[in-house]
Amino acid sequence: MHPIAYAVPVFGVLALLYTLWRSAWVTRQDPGNERMSTIAGHIADGALAFLKAEYRVLAVFAVIACLFLGYLSLADERSHPAIIGAFLLGAVFSALAGFIGMRIATKANVRTAQAARTSLSRALEVSFAGGSVMGMGVAGLAVLGLGGLFILFYQMFVHGGSPNGPEMERALEVLTGFSLGAESIALFARVGGGIYTKAADVGADLVGKVEAGIPEDDPRNPATIADNVGDNVGDVAGMGADLFGSYVATILATMVLGREVVATGDNFGGMSPILLPMVIAGLGILFSLIGILMVRVKEGGNVQGALNLGNWVSIALTAVGSFFVIRWMLPETLQMGRTGSVAFGPMGVFGAVAVGLAVGTLMSIITEYYTAMGRRPVQSIVQQSSTGHATNVIGGLAVGMESTTLPILVLAAGIIASFEFAGLYGVAIAAAGMMATTAMQLAIDAFGPIADNAGGIAEMSDLPPEVRERTDILDAVGNTTAATGKGFAIASAALTALALFAAFMGISGIDVIDISNARVLGGLFVGAMIPFIFSSLAIAAVGRAAMAMVEEVRRQFREIPGIMEGTGEPEYGKCVDISTRAAIREMLLPGAIALIVPIVVGFTMGPEVLGGLLAGVTVSGVLMAMFQSNAGGAWDNAKKSFEKGATINGQLYYKGSNEHKAAVTGDTVGDPFKDTSGPSMNILIKLMSIVSLVIAPHIAVRPVGEEPVVAPEARVTTEAPAVVAAAPVVVTQDAAAR
Repeated sequence: MHPIAYAVPVFGVLALLYTLWRSAWVTRQDPGNERMSTIAGHIADGALAFLKAEYRVLAVFAVIACLFLGYLSLADERSHPAIIGAFLLGAVFSALAGFIGMRIATKANVRTAQAARTSLSRALEVSFAGGSVMGMGVAGLAVLGLGGLFILFYQMFVHGGSPNGPEMERALEVLTGFSLGAESIALFARVGGGIYTKAADVGADLVGKVEAGIPEDDPRNPATIADNVGDNVGDVAGMGADLFGSYVATILATMVLGREVVATGDNFGGMSPILLPMVIAGLGILFSLIGILMVRVKEGGNVQGALNLGNWVSIALTAVGSFFVIRWMLPETLQMGRTGSVAFGPMGVFGAVAVGLAVGTLMSIITEYYTAMGRRPVQSIVQQSSTGHATNVIGGLAVGMESTTLPILVLAAGIIASFEFAGLYGVAIAAAGMMATTAMQLAIDAFGPIADNAGGIAEMSDLPPEVRERTDILDAVGNTTAATGKGFAIASAALTALALFAAFMGISGIDVIDISNARVLGGLFVGAMIPFIFSSLAIAAVGRAAMAMVEEVRRQFREIPGIMEGTGEPEYGKCVDISTRAAIREMLLPGAIALIVPIVVGFTMGPEVLGGLLAGVTVSGVLMAMFQSNAGGAWDNAKKSFEKGATINGQLYYKGSNEHKAAVTGDTVGDPFKDTSGPSMNILIKLMSIVSLVIAPHIAVRPVGEEPVVAPEARVTTEAPAVVAAAPVVVTQDAAAR
């Protein structure tokens, strides 16, 4: 194996060293006065208690999953027990990614509030440092885990074998266990964290803001600690596990398809298409670090502009770096080996990477347009708030549905363009290029919840008004970056799911999904239904938990003397307990759907029907993710528009007005959309594809490693990059023998 493979884990180690260094720096910052430290301690304790409870349940799930994987290993020689170790490592790393993010966020929040007493620039420095720890930690764990396991499994299965042969296929199948573990934990973490945070948020808003008329994060609100805990377990720990799973799945899918690429004259022993996505991911860590170090803002400066500068620098460096590494690693002639239908060269692969970076950027820009304050979509919801709660909700639904149009067109164009450049490998490498700057994207995304918590601590600690003004500036930017981050994640999930789908078809031995087959068509419809029932379960869970939260907050307002006067102490712990128990209980059924349905369909109906199911889930899930995330983001910023002063027909309306109350209702409806079911769609479609990929060797229509015979007239002889429009003529080996 080429020495470059051994350099990949080194990039992960460097990222983790940065994580340790920056985490220590954040810890050394001033945590403020005793009141601030006490409140921050309650938030940290609540977040840690939730993670402990969640991880205890997930440990039981991990044992059950290991037993299933062990059964497959014993019952079928096409599986190997090493997949159990890969699964456990993926699960542990995914949980660790979430824990790292939560731990630093609960330290950075109070230190950001204290830094905001000095200046906006200082507050940004502390909050973004916390976000960068999260981003580099996730990327470092992913690259270290994948790179290290690939070296191990190469030595176990492939050493001396062909990079395009059954030995490499076996190694990558075992490596799939790492992604399965990562995505499984990510789904439960995202759903559970989303239920927790939105139950607390909805309860706090409905009783505190609407009924009692007290400000957000008011210490008199019993749900306010639970709300701030939710920012950490949902928007930080859940998001960290989510993007860790996405990052791993994207790289793995590209590696699996890289095995299908025949690299003529390759200086890397024929392994350059397999190694390339890991190398790009490693370089992306370095380029993200450069972008992170460039995020600076002066007092009174543009926070969004500073973040955009760092993001653009990392993307530009990734594009330039990818060009040189692709030219260095890939030979001049590449061809998809299984079908022989696509030939391409290094410039085709670079073109696909450039398409991926462009798609990710455009998706973020479009998402920002539909969710940012002052833009036409959010303003339309503001205007419709003047006629009541119902019209606000109608306006938000309309904006969410409209917001799917441009992103889907961009995504479709990106898929077609990347395929034209380098076939299905091009689609996968486009997703890998898009995800290369995950460390930077996550750093930008994670600083928002930290700033939000800082504002809550400032409010509850009675800090000077200018402190809350500075944290609100950061929080407003964080809301926009969170929305654009979701758009980025949806695009990457769609491309990754498509790459995983192609890998599943290759390993299961099916060459086409025939929708004229009634069973396949039935699978397609069932698959399209799954995101709807999944969303229903997640949203209903938030509703049930929120009802319990509302009743508890009302009880405390009613029964605790002096709570509204500020002389009585709310029972914060009871609200934290309600959210914790609800989240743990309600996350199990939606997670079970994603894991069990592909297994049942695959083993009872076969790989082609399962392929139809995956196609339905992917298309429906991507649309649902866009609709829900964008509608929720638009509702949220419509509400925040009133908090800054919104103009309707020439008249200004502020917090506390009837129009604002209508906007609060819309935001409450949108909360589970944007923070529970919407983001979970990304994991749903990828996890179902990964489960299908794991069981593919056991339901394959031809044995693992057996290649179809391709008729000579189907071979491609055109220069790269080229795509043959006519379908290749493929016959099985049995037919060829006859």
